[in-house]
Amino acid sequence: MKTSRRDFLRGMAMTAAMAAASGTGLAGRALAADDGNTPEKWVKGVCRYCGTGCGVLIGVRNGKAVAIKGDPNNHNAGLLCLKGSLLIPVLNSAERVTTPMMRRSKGAPLEPVSWDEAMSTMASRFRASIDKYGPDSVAWYGSGQCLTEETYAANKMFKGGFGTNNVDGNPRLCMASAVGGYTTTFGKDEPMGCYADIDSATCFFIIGSNTSEAHPVLFRRIARRKQVDPGVRIIVADPRRTNTSRIADLHIAFRPGTDLALMHAMAWVIINEELDDPRFWQRHACFKLADGKPSDFEGYKAFLEQYRPDIVAGICRIPEEQIRTAARLFAESAATMSLWCMGINQRIQGVFANNLIHNLHLITGQIGRPGATPFSLTGQPNACGGVRDGGALSHLLPAGRAIPNPKHRAEMEALWGLPPGRIKDKPGPHTVAMFEALGRGDIKCMIICETNPAQTLPNLNKMHKCLSNPDSFIVCIEAFPDAETLKYADLVLAPAFWCERDGVYGCGERRYSLTEKAVEPPAGCRPTIETLGDFAQRMGLPASFSFPNAAAAWDEWRKVARGTTYDFYGMTRERLRKESGILWPCPSEDHPGTLRRFVRGEDPLVPADHPHRMFFYGMPDGRAVIWMRPYKGAAEEPDADYPLYLTSMRVIDHWHTATMTGKVPELRRANPAAFVEINPEDAEKAGIRHGDNVVVETRRDALTLPARVSDVCRPGLIAVPFFDKEKLVNKLFLDATDPASREPEYKICAARIRKA
Repeated sequence: MKTSRRDFLRGMAMTAAMAAASGTGLAGRALAADDGNTPEKWVKGVCRYCGTGCGVLIGVRNGKAVAIKGDPNNHNAGLLCLKGSLLIPVLNSAERVTTPMMRRSKGAPLEPVSWDEAMSTMASRFRASIDKYGPDSVAWYGSGQCLTEETYAANKMFKGGFGTNNVDGNPRLCMASAVGGYTTTFGKDEPMGCYADIDSATCFFIIGSNTSEAHPVLFRRIARRKQVDPGVRIIVADPRRTNTSRIADLHIAFRPGTDLALMHAMAWVIINEELDDPRFWQRHACFKLADGKPSDFEGYKAFLEQYRPDIVAGICRIPEEQIRTAARLFAESAATMSLWCMGINQRIQGVFANNLIHNLHLITGQIGRPGATPFSLTGQPNACGGVRDGGALSHLLPAGRAIPNPKHRAEMEALWGLPPGRIKDKPGPHTVAMFEALGRGDIKCMIICETNPAQTLPNLNKMHKCLSNPDSFIVCIEAFPDAETLKYADLVLAPAFWCERDGVYGCGERRYSLTEKAVEPPAGCRPTIETLGDFAQRMGLPASFSFPNAAAAWDEWRKVARGTTYDFYGMTRERLRKESGILWPCPSEDHPGTLRRFVRGEDPLVPADHPHRMFFYGMPDGRAVIWMRPYKGAAEEPDADYPLYLTSMRVIDHWHTATMTGKVPELRRANPAAFVEINPEDAEKAGIRHGDNVVVETRRDALTLPARVSDVCRPGLIAVPFFDKEKLVNKLFLDATDPASREPEYKICAARIRKA
């Protein structure tokens, strides 16, 4: 057979999609790690990978996890993607960190040590740094992969216990612009809709998301929706012709970085063809200039004149008719759902781009109804529940509170039993600035938990220098020994992984689900919540900073969120054990959870006697904002020396830096190494053929990669995945950030290419 392993896996994915569409087949099938191991019991949990948050059932026999299948009672209805269905070999991999390890001196090898020596050394270094240099000399760099309870405990320890806001995490690299977009438009973070909206939508506007590879289960649900109702229309706006775009009725391959102009032009068509919904926006929205000053509808119309479709067609280098068609499909649909991800967020105009998607929904009234919603897709399993909702970024406090707000600081000080003024009023550094501070020596000690910044940070050569500061002390809590960041670690702590401990993930639709403990961790590993408690005790913090288990941390977190607009007090541990996920707000134990926020009769925070169907209670006047955000180019545009756009991307076979998926032989063989996609026109100009080794070069570095010549990239664009630790493609990208969200611009930089 002339079929590559990758083609085989893609075929398997399509088979699964068709099975899901018909309601049969792979959806209920258990995939075992070892043939013949029939599980004695099934334990409920959540997939360890993306922010889709698929429910799983873990099959256990003789104390070992031997099989996995989708939870039929969770939103994924029993279906899993390739990565999720192959999680058992990751859990059982021989390549695990199974004991603490420490370097006796800088440059020395890591060697095993006892937990007592590891924790004593850690506490000694952190205590000495705080005593000599102050609390801002230490930092926590967390992850959307940590359990909610772990993130909550660390956030409380550093901001409340140590008195530093040096707390940030890798969601800053992927979701901060979505946070900024939601809060500036609606007043509160997180999507207002739910995955069930997919089943009611009659038009999908997918922009900056290769859903088929990054969120396969949701993509299959979209494809099933179109199969069930052929009248459903799909618009995909993406400079790459991905597998997602191949099911689209309209694919708009705009010039990279011009999507803000595209969406303004769509709004121009909607307004000028009277496809808007004045009854909705007059009642539920207001207009603001980019600087926040108030405006009105006539001001908005005048602003949009610079984005007429004939002008924007030239900016985007697309047919004008595509703009008009997209606008009409979006506005005239019975229910339009927008979906986006890193292509929108990882930009220096990421917050603005998010605002403009919301604009389209507000001017058309495509919001707050089944199938009508703007919905950002999340990259990590707990970026929403643990970091965004939990306030574990440098400018946030738990449950929607903000560091600069004195009322919010006072609330948290009271809840945490702290003296007034304990929480500092100035936000800490964002991710890029945090590692720069580490490089300067302003931050002396840092804990990096369940993430791999030595591979994921932008402008990696610069960041590697920061991580190499000889005076720093870096602690990594990491399950896998081949993570690039361990090269810079002075101390490595061995965590229990996934279903080796219990805890909650909050996925992209505000759904909180419990992963129950299914098996014991290796003897030298322990749950991170216990490690944090041990650390707090050794640092001399009060007993309230040490949680005996994850359940105790969860119960306190419920109380901290009670009465806020992030209220999930009704999600007790007992209830989460019985149910396969609940959507917040959920203020009481008898509340079923909320499918759609801001909607009277659905959202418990909207008064039952409110005069309007929708109420955006995050805003002082209850109105969402239609923003006049100007379009401008990327931080680094192509020029004569570097004439191509370079963008980063994902592949279906691997997740993030492949420290987990790389443990699965089938996935490793399917896509073993990084590559560069190039359009046939650009390949011909450079004398490049499919499979040739080529040099991709930017102003920061150069890498040699094999070329994949295809129609995926539009002319003038090349693309690289970032999973390969042998080819650290983030060395190529600059570290410019959005001035509001401080999310880096991974999606655009200037590059050139030549045959090696």
